[in-house]
Amino acid sequence: MKKLKVMMLLHPEMVPPQDLIDGDLTDINDPRHDKYRTEMDVKLALQKLGHDVLIVPVHDDIAPIRQAIDEWKPHIAFNMLEDFAGFGALDFYIVSYLDMLGIPCTGCNARGLLLSRDKALSKKLMAYHRIRVPRFRVFPLSRKVTLKRAVNLPYPMIVKSKIEQGSVGIAQSSYVETPGELIDRVQQVHKMTGEDAIAEQYIEGRELYVTVMGNQRLEVFPIRELVFDKLDEGMHRIATYHVKWNDDYREKWGIDYQFARNLPLGIEEKIVRIAKRVYRVLEMSGYARLDLRLAGDGTIYVLEANANAAISRDDDVAYAAQKAGYNYTQLIQKLLNLGLRASRA
Repeated sequence: MKKLKVMMLLHPEMVPPQDLIDGDLTDINDPRHDKYRTEMDVKLALQKLGHDVLIVPVHDDIAPIRQAIDEWKPHIAFNMLEDFAGFGALDFYIVSYLDMLGIPCTGCNARGLLLSRDKALSKKLMAYHRIRVPRFRVFPLSRKVTLKRAVNLPYPMIVKSKIEQGSVGIAQSSYVETPGELIDRVQQVHKMTGEDAIAEQYIEGRELYVTVMGNQRLEVFPIRELVFDKLDEGMHRIATYHVKWNDDYREKWGIDYQFARNLPLGIEEKIVRIAKRVYRVLEMSGYARLDLRLAGDGTIYVLEANANAAISRDDDVAYAAQKAGYNYTQLIQKLLNLGLRASRA
């Protein structure tokens, strides 16, 4: 295996302190452990593989990237950026810039990032290709939310940001049953995120997560599921921000991520086919995690496609990869290989 010079692109606030960089972040009692978990997991895996690593913080200026390329001459960038200057919709510009400079990059290509990041655009593309998605309506930040826009929708609905990932802005109150509730929540999302909101039909059923990896030749890893065991009456089975990021909250309400069990006959094969179609329709590469709902009648709905999904050792992508036969360092090396191959395509 060739030793590579890997430029890790991180948000400045996610650059681990020097004492953690020099160590191995094994002290789980360190209060900083959770914040930098993904960044340190990736960095340590790269070093274990024998690669040289340079961390490059990026916020609203691409000059640090150009400087690192000119002075250090990396073989590839490990892209861990989720936005540029705080705007999630601009993340694809960084990948485009790397393309123009001829620097390979891990994760999704710029076009796939653009198409998948916009929850409305991606649903339109999938629907055109006869992939079933929830019905939805967009509520632009620049337009007043009127009652006329909130009626004639298939309630209940889920209201969230049209762009943000990681369940940002999603709470139990995102579930709305009336036009009045929808208007209130859309206004809250506008205020919280400063972005357009999307309201999509709530699909009652099992929440499934599917990791797809590859460029032209695709692998679909074993299916994961978000399981709700003991929610109070009136609580809804949705992947809120607390569900995704708060361990104590999940423990309190009996919520757990696990491998899907007892899927109806033929459903797993159908999900694999749909996952590959979505990945190709949205022109994705590298890897992605798809969020699905399996309704009681066996209908599969695609909620969204998450390019460059979370990739710490204890995220769904890594767990699914391990079950598929990749340990964590092998997964990280696979991402490097895919990035290098994409640049030569």
